[in-house]
Amino acid sequence: MNSVYVSYNNIVSSLGFDSPTVVKNVADGVSGISRIADKNISPQAFYASTIPTETLSGAFESLNTNGSFTRLEQMMLVSLEKVIKASGLALDERVGLIISTTKGNIDALETNNPFPKKRAYLSELGTLIKNFFGFKTEAIVLSNACVSGILAVGVAKRFINQGKFDHVFIVSGDLVTEFIVSGFNSFQALSNKPCKPYCKYRDGINIGEVAASVLVTSEKNNLAAEAVQILGDASCNDANHISGPSRTGEGLYRSVISALDEAGVRPNEIDYISAHGTATPFNDEMEAIAFNRLGLSEVPLNSLKGYFGHTLGASGLLETIVGMHSLQQNKLFSSLGFEELGVSQPLNIITGTRAQELNVFLKTASGFGGCNTAIIFQKIKR
Repeated sequence: MNSVYVSYNNIVSSLGFDSPTVVKNVADGVSGISRIADKNISPQAFYASTIPTETLSGAFESLNTNGSFTRLEQMMLVSLEKVIKASGLALDERVGLIISTTKGNIDALETNNPFPKKRAYLSELGTLIKNFFGFKTEAIVLSNACVSGILAVGVAKRFINQGKFDHVFIVSGDLVTEFIVSGFNSFQALSNKPCKPYCKYRDGINIGEVAASVLVTSEKNNLAAEAVQILGDASCNDANHISGPSRTGEGLYRSVISALDEAGVRPNEIDYISAHGTATPFNDEMEAIAFNRLGLSEVPLNSLKGYFGHTLGASGLLETIVGMHSLQQNKLFSSLGFEELGVSQPLNIITGTRAQELNVFLKTASGFGGCNTAIIFQKIKR
């Protein structure tokens, strides 16, 4: 197989509009979660991480484009434009495009939304982004619940190894909307305070919105400073429940085992785990069980949900980018909100940002419908 790398990247979020700014805020322990009182989204105030509308509008106007674009489209275009520009690549037939999202332009279905309802179709989103930048290949839209962002990296790697593309751009994004908030509220899954992954005092998630973009490539001669190599990836569906994970962590366990096998890496060679950590009782407990079954209980681990909330289909790509910068800086970032372990199995939760030599990290994600994805990344020797 070809060596495949994740290189240029960009994050548009409540913590900033470029990856270095966002990562610095994470390193400084700054959270983008705040109390939102917007009756257009929810009759009750709730905690979430949202992108300032004025800042987004200003960033989008700098693209000097014409036409009418939804909020999500603006987020994605602003994020991806910087990655395409940094790469210097011509968008020819050897360059692919993957769009990953859970719900896309779901707000187009709201009563007072000015856009036509067909804008909610994921194919429309893919076509718009493809045409905006002038990609020669059709956009591949990947929507597999909350593993979508990290799964897209594994899919891009496989396209490159199959010889279909030499490079693949990925842009992931999801919104805080009435549909999303009401849906998670119906599960009684929303916390009425900033979330606390793996903590004894956790009681649910916060929703977040973000757009994140990366270049996945087989070309080693033109990589970003924080680029990483993909050593192994795997996905597994535990088919346990439409919204609840396997109580034994079976799907996550099998995903990590397969990724380790492909990577040729032993559990004791993992330096850091960027876990899913939604702060719901079932998810965090499932992860703790799976990581203990894998012999990873002593590996430093964090969840980034305390900074961004749960950004749904974009969370895995967002957290991969932060993990890349973590490796480059040899710095472990705190799992914000954690106070006291609240799962039945031991975990080595990172409680304060600190320096540590890092070489390999594991990114995991789990989602509705029993989906689980794991990818192992390695720092590039230069």
